[in-house]
Order: sequence, then structure tokens, then C-alpha cells
Amino acid sequence: MRAILLAGGMGTRLRTVVQDTPKPMARVAGRPFLSHLLDYLERQGIAEVIVSVGYLRQQIIDAYGDQHGGISIRYAIEKEPLGTGGGLRNALGLVDEFPVFALNADTLVDIDYRKMLLAHEQEKVDLTIALRRLADTGRYGRAVVENGRVVAFEAHGPGHAGLINAGVYLFSKNILQTGQAPAFSFERDFLEPQVQTLRPLAFEAEGYFIDIGVPEDYLRAQTELAPSRARISAANLYSG
Repeated sequence: MRAILLAGGMGTRLRTVVQDTPKPMARVAGRPFLSHLLDYLERQGIAEVIVSVGYLRQQIIDAYGDQHGGISIRYAIEKEPLGTGGGLRNALGLVDEFPVFALNADTLVDIDYRKMLLAHEQEKVDLTIALRRLADTGRYGRAVVENGRVVAFEAHGPGHAGLINAGVYLFSKNILQTGQAPAFSFERDFLEPQVQTLRPLAFEAEGYFIDIGVPEDYLRAQTELAPSRARISAANLYSG
């Protein structure tokens, strides 16, 4: 299995606690968050990754080179900010073989990647989206699912439970080849307007979820991903 990691953003919301460092390289429990993520993906069976890098990219390239453990690494370079959509499209252009997972390099979601791939192949879809149920979807908005397909995304204020887009995707092909500006948001500018046409397969994850994109969750990760606590595996040892 192979994956794209989106690591090109500037991480502006995290600047109060992490400075002069690309967000995936922010240290969590003594190690870069990206190291935690790569270790987890290797345990899931991911053997190849393309890392989309932009802001302070040399820090990532120097830290990992072309290998991390059993994972081989290539880089898709963002010479200017491309947003999640432009960065993803750029990286998809380097994919030699589909299907391919794609995920944000500042988020760790405990998913059985093999089960997600099996469901994707059985349904013969172009896109599968991992969803995660939260008691409060206010920060993320809510995904609407009908008959196993994502049909809409809704914004909600604090206090509403539901399924969120967990930011892990599985592509059967490059669906971003044309029709967009160089820089755009995959979620806001492509996925939300196209969701009724795409009708992506919904794959619900029930395990551990952490997004270090805001200071409070970055600080929470320091405890939750500490060696004495970090036991994330394909068996979903965190129940959420």
C-alpha cells in the first residue's frame, strides 16, 4: 500500500507554541509528529509515501531522506503555496500505481487501512473518505451519509455530535487533473461542491483520533502519544 502525506502548509494556528518549524515536524512526546505518523503507517502496511512539502520543506527532507524504517519516501515539492488541493494534485501526478491513500501529516487516525482498501475495491468507487464520530463536530463540520455514501457536508456550531471528515482519503485515480486554479482547498473548493456527483464511499473509523493543528490539541498530544500511552495499532487499541 502507498500513501500521500500533505505536509506543505504553514501551520499558522500553531505559531503561538511552535515557531520556525513545519507543523508535521512539531515535537510531540520528544519526537517529530511526522515520525509518530510514519511509524503508525508502517504498522498498517504502508510501504511507500509521497510527502507533499512546501513551507520550510528542507527540514523534512533533511530529517527523513528517502527512507523511514520500512517506508520508502519521495517528495512532491510545492515551490509556492498550493493549498491542500493544489498540493494533493501535484503529489497525485507522481503516483505510479493506484489506488493511493492521502492524508494530512498533522493528523493521526487509527484506521484499519486494509479494511478501508478492501471496502473501496469492493464498491469500485473513485474516492473513499474516512469518517470519525465525535461528540462535538463544531471545529470540523458534519458529514452527511446516506446508504453508505457521503452526500453532503454541513457546518455546525459547538455541541453537535456526528461524523466528521477525518482527513484520510483513498483514490482510485487522479480526479484532480483539470479544472482548478493552481492553489485551492481540496475540501472547500473541490470536495464540497462535487460531493453529490462523486458520492464517495464512507468508511467509519472508531479508533484514536488526534489533529495537532491547534495549540490545545497539540498540547494534548504530548500526553496521549507519550511512550507509556502510545499503543496505537491495527487492532484499534484506543477506543476513541
